[in-house]
Amino acid sequence: MSSVADFISRNAMWAGVILGAVTFVESLVVIGAFVPATGLLVVAGTMIAAGILDPWNVILGCVIGAVLGDAVSFAIGRRLGTKVLRHKWLRPHRRKVAWTRLYCARYGVASIFIGRFFGPLRAFVPTMVGVLGMRRRTFQMANVTSAFLWVLAMVIPGWLVGKGLNHLAEGHGKTVVISAAVALVVAVLVIQRLLKARAAKRNRLLRGAVTGD
Repeated sequence: MSSVADFISRNAMWAGVILGAVTFVESLVVIGAFVPATGLLVVAGTMIAAGILDPWNVILGCVIGAVLGDAVSFAIGRRLGTKVLRHKWLRPHRRKVAWTRLYCARYGVASIFIGRFFGPLRAFVPTMVGVLGMRRRTFQMANVTSAFLWVLAMVIPGWLVGKGLNHLAEGHGKTVVISAAVALVVAVLVIQRLLKARAAKRNRLLRGAVTGD
């Protein structure tokens, strides 16, 4: 993470393109589950606050990348239909796919907005609503709007942290800001893993209680 952030800071003119490519890949079905764009957007927010990156360059690049990634995933779902659900790449994710199908069928357009912020389902929602036959115009309106809201929601916390750090950074601003941002992202990821592990343990205990094991 720190090496990527440092590379972006040294190539500020291309930050929008680089981060846009990351958000594009993160929005693709299956592949997106393994790309941590969220952490990079938080780091980008701190670098915007420090004056290292241009905010419009970053926001525009990330929104375009997220929109295009979801559009590709949606097109795959529309074109292949239920066949895509039987693809070998999705076999290891059967449980997530099943949950996503129920979730999208129940919440419709709202699932696109909520899915942007819900990591486990984010990489599957656009394809699933395509499989379920959502109208292209309806999807694209939700796609663009949710992408813009998601990018702002990821960048603004980093920007707020960066503003606070600027008072402490002084002569070593770039190094301090990047290091602190990376530490913040790592802390958030560790907390998320701990919460997921606790939730998984609780679910196992509940299943055992129900089955009598």
